[in-house]
Amino acid sequence: MYAQEGSIADPLRVAIIGTGNIGCDLLLKVMASPQLRCESFVGRRNSSPGIALATSHGIPTTAGGIDALAEMADRIDVVFDATSAQDALCNWKILEGLGIPVIDLTPAHLGRFCVPALNLEECLDEQNVSMVTCGGQAAVPIARCFSDASDGGLGYLEIATASSSASVGPATRANIDEYAFTTQRATYEFCQVDTAKTILIINPAEPGIVMRNTIAVPASEKIDMEALRVSVDAMEKRINSYVPGYRVVVPPVAVDDRIMVTIEVEGLGDWLPRYAGNLDVITCAAVAVAEGRAEARR
Repeated sequence: MYAQEGSIADPLRVAIIGTGNIGCDLLLKVMASPQLRCESFVGRRNSSPGIALATSHGIPTTAGGIDALAEMADRIDVVFDATSAQDALCNWKILEGLGIPVIDLTPAHLGRFCVPALNLEECLDEQNVSMVTCGGQAAVPIARCFSDASDGGLGYLEIATASSSASVGPATRANIDEYAFTTQRATYEFCQVDTAKTILIINPAEPGIVMRNTIAVPASEKIDMEALRVSVDAMEKRINSYVPGYRVVVPPVAVDDRIMVTIEVEGLGDWLPRYAGNLDVITCAAVAVAEGRAEARR
C-alpha cells in the first residue's frame, strides 16, 4: 500500500509518469507548488527531453516505466498519469492494486471526472480522478453555464477547440477518438443536454495560435441571456483562480442561428510558448486537485 499522508508541514509526495509535453509542463508547475514535491519523473527513455529537463532541476528520474514506479510505491502519495489512454489503462491495473491515488491527465476516463470549477471537493477522496481532456477543462464549465441558463435543459450543444499543432504531442494525436468521446461524456455528465458534439482543430499556423474554444447552441434553444452572462462571468473568475491565462474573449452573444461564447487559454510559457494553453488548462487543473488533497489532509 502507498505511504500514509504525512504531517501538516510535509508536502504531498507525487510522481509523474509520462515525460512528453504534458508531463514536462506538469513537472514545472508541481515544482512551483509549495504543497507538492516530485519524488520521481518516470519515463521509458533515458534520452528523452523530459528526463533531461527533470535531471537539470535535480528531480529524481527513471526510465523504468510503471514497473519502476511500482517499486517506489511506499514513497508516493499521488501519481499523475500523463501518458496515453492505452498506457493509462495498463498503469491503472498496477496502481489500483497498490492503493495509490491517480490523477489521470489522459482521456482514458478510468475514474471519476473532475473539473475543479465544478466538483473539486467531491473528488478529493477518489482513488482515480479523470481530468477529462484539455478541451473538457476549458469548455465544459461554460457548457454548464448554458445548461443552467436554459429552460429545462438543452437539445444540442457544440464544443469546438482549436490548438496549435506544435503543442499537440504524439500521445494526444494517437488519442483523438478518445479525446472527442471523453469530452462528450463529460458534457453529458455535467450538463443537461440531449446531444453534444466535440470538434478538435489542430492548427499548423506559425507562429502558434493561442488555444481557443467556442461553445454554441442553436438560437432556437430557450436561453435566459442575462442569466447566461452572469453565469459565464462567475465561471471565468472561478477557473481563472487556478488557470491564470483563462479568459472569455467573446461573451454570450446571439449570432445568426446560434448563441455562442468563445474563450481563450494562454499558457504561462513554462514548457512550451504561451500559445500552448491546452497544456496549462489541464496541468493547472490537475495541480489544483493535488493541492486540494494536500489541503484536505490538514
